[in-house]
Formats: sequence, structure tokens, C-alpha cells
Amino acid sequence: MINIWLFLFSIFVGLILLTLAWSSISLAPFVPARKKDLQRILRLADLEAGQNFYELGCGDGRVVIYMTKNSAAKGVGVEITWPLWLICELKKIFSRNKKINFKFKDLFRENLSAADVVYFFGMPHSVKSKLQLKLKNELKVGAKVISYSFALPGWQPIKVDRPGEEDVPIYLYMIK
Repeated sequence: MINIWLFLFSIFVGLILLTLAWSSISLAPFVPARKKDLQRILRLADLEAGQNFYELGCGDGRVVIYMTKNSAAKGVGVEITWPLWLICELKKIFSRNKKINFKFKDLFRENLSAADVVYFFGMPHSVKSKLQLKLKNELKVGAKVISYSFALPGWQPIKVDRPGEEDVPIYLYMIK
């Protein structure tokens, strides 16, 4: 009986590791935004009532949860790693936040045409090879793109928020 439980536990751990590895290859490893940076992201997003904030690769959901708590916008968090997605769903239940929808989905299969603001943390090679084209093709004119920590290769930011040398740069772009 113990061998069966050990086998099932091994499969469970293996699935977790496999999904974490896939998310790292897809866009970036799970690196949560620092709590002190959430207000900076909110200021750059400049969300208005009725707008849609998308967090791609939302991890534990902290950014999209913060945005919807501190604005009148609705939020969508997209996460491919099911343990992190499950954490997001639990946070949503306990916060009773009805303005968020978490999707267990590959962000490259999510239609972004309804997004007014898209936020992500992505490694430069993943962003350049995959995400930039998706953003250009699917986002509407005037939509904002916020990149945490890394600039988008070949794109000109309208603002770079970096109050001090020890702070992570946050890049704001606008689709034209």
C-alpha cells in the first residue's frame, strides 16, 4: 500500500516539475513582482473603469489581484503551471474578488484583443521570438504593454520607471 502512495506522490511531484519546466521555457521562470513595485505598475497602467488588465504568466496572481483591488478595471490572469493557477484560484476565492478571471492556459493560445493593458515578466529571448509578434497582431491601437525588468527588443518605450539604481526597471509601451 505504501508503494502505491509513493508511486502516486512521485507522479504528482513529476507533474509539478514538468509544468514548472514548461512555463520556464514558454516565457520565463516564476519570479514574482516585488510588493514594493506593485504601486509603480498600477501607476503606469493608469487603469480606468471598464478596462481589462491582462497578466501573462501570472504566477501567484499578485499583480492582477493588486490591479483589480486598486482600480475599477477587470483582470485576467493567464497561467500554464497548474499548481500556481490553483494558488490563484484559492486567492480569488478567499479575497472574494469577482473582477478577476484566472485561466489555466498557455498564454500563446489566449486571444488578447480585449486587453487594454498587458503586463508580463518575460526573458528577452522568449519575448523577442514569440510574444512581440503576438502583441503586435492582437492588441488594439492604444493598448498598453508593461514589461517588468526587461525591455522589448526593437520597441521604443514611452516611459521607463526606475526611481533608483536598486529598483527593477518597468517599461511602458503603447500599441500604435
